[in-house]
Amino acid sequence: MTRKLTKSLMIALMFLFSAAATAQDDASKMTYAMAETAMEAAEAYARDKGWNVTILVADQHGTPVMLRRIDGASARTFDIVMSKALVVLQTGLTSGQYGAMLAAGEIEEIEGGVTFQGGVPVYVGGELVGAVTASGVRGNQDEEVSIAGATTIGSITKD
Repeated sequence: MTRKLTKSLMIALMFLFSAAATAQDDASKMTYAMAETAMEAAEAYARDKGWNVTILVADQHGTPVMLRRIDGASARTFDIVMSKALVVLQTGLTSGQYGAMLAAGEIEEIEGGVTFQGGVPVYVGGELVGAVTASGVRGNQDEEVSIAGATTIGSITKD
């Protein structure tokens, strides 16, 4: 009986340790502090320009770490920032680059994705850690907002 209990305990501990290791692999690489820094810069840029946008900072899994909708931004912009994050994180490209490559037939379509500017990846040390996306004004203006945030914590290109 003691041997059976010991064996069961060992199996349970092995399961627990493997689950903890898996959870660490799935851990967000976009910290709250990083998201806050990016969000503050993106929002300041948008407010300086007088643009009413929704801004999303997401981790590498597409999970929102921080979201702000400036007064006057359409409710629809929430869905758009999420769709921009989807294509950015699945491709590692900006949402505008994805749109151009899709139009040229160089990339597969991502279901639920959008093809216009405004979403940028965030790379730290060459590793994709998340995305900053914005929606509410023209695509190139949304992208300016996103770049203003992303570049405070990393790069929008892998190198």
